[in-house]
Amino acid sequence: MPLVDSPAIDLDVKEWVSGPPTNISDELGRPILVEVFQVNCPGCFTHGIPEILKIRDKFIGSPLLIFGLATAFEDFHLNNLENLKKLIVSGEVVGETLKILSANGLLNNNRLNYSIPFPVAFDNVVPYHPSDYLSEAREFVKKDFPQFDSFPTKNQKLILDQCMTYLKQKKFAAKTFEAYDLKGTPSTLLIDSKGILRGKWFGSGYGLEKEVEKLLSL
Repeated sequence: MPLVDSPAIDLDVKEWVSGPPTNISDELGRPILVEVFQVNCPGCFTHGIPEILKIRDKFIGSPLLIFGLATAFEDFHLNNLENLKKLIVSGEVVGETLKILSANGLLNNNRLNYSIPFPVAFDNVVPYHPSDYLSEAREFVKKDFPQFDSFPTKNQKLILDQCMTYLKQKKFAAKTFEAYDLKGTPSTLLIDSKGILRGKWFGSGYGLEKEVEKLLSL
């Protein structure tokens, strides 16, 4: 897992749906903003992506590159490559995104009332079948509980049992989403021109514009 102020890792991409195939290591010399979203994520389309579009408009003459990365950590029947292609080609939305945006008058004929003008890729979402669930569970809990080994044995067992139950129900793993240890969508990664991860945020409205300005001034 790359930490803030450490080298960013390349996106693990299944397919670039729009824009030429590229990656972080291919674009050294230019700062990069990566907006991570799900197709079935209303907040991604009411807040996350519109925020990035405003940033794109403000810094359109700058070296800043913007990538979109559609991922999937739930609702895999909706958050898939097929629905992403429909979104990019025609603005068609599905599931809760369709329901919420329609209810709020944010669609035109069930299509987004804006386009996504930056390159968009689909995360490498693969079947999840670990060979050792216990080892996976231990790694999983230590991300959230660094002092796990110092917990009482009873507490360790309770946490591990809960984690094992979750992992045994898990069907897929989204490679980039998990590699960056993201907590949900929308999420934003900000990488400087030397390929160093300078920021990672879950949600929107965190003063991202100022963070971009700071990065471009380096």
